Amino acid sequence: MPAFAASHPALVAALLLTCSNLFMTFAWYGHLKNLAGSPWWMAAIISWSIAFFEYLFQVPANRIGFTALSLGQLKIMQEVITLCVFVPFAVLYMGQPLKLDFLWAGLCMVGAVFFVFRGA
Repeated sequence: MPAFAASHPALVAALLLTCSNLFMTFAWYGHLKNLAGSPWWMAAIISWSIAFFEYLFQVPANRIGFTALSLGQLKIMQEVITLCVFVPFAVLYMGQPLKLDFLWAGLCMVGAVFFVFRGA
């Protein structure tokens, strides 16, 4: 058994969801930079191909995470991870300016985490 498999299910789920989100972010937004001159259907096919790998991480992440977390906790964890992956992607890969709005969105997510995980 791999060492990480013996870890807490929430930790394993978080790691798998992070991998899933890397693929998801490129599938959803990478074509805006790399395939801007290509037809939309080509971008869709390539994005679906990338999304296949997203699902190879996302499905086991949710199954493992659901053994220790409620559905709401699992969803909020996913959203926090999405924001943590998206912001560096937007700034570093897509060349978008770092905005204070990212901080405010992050603070809203901290509030969501607090309310969903309190008393857990």
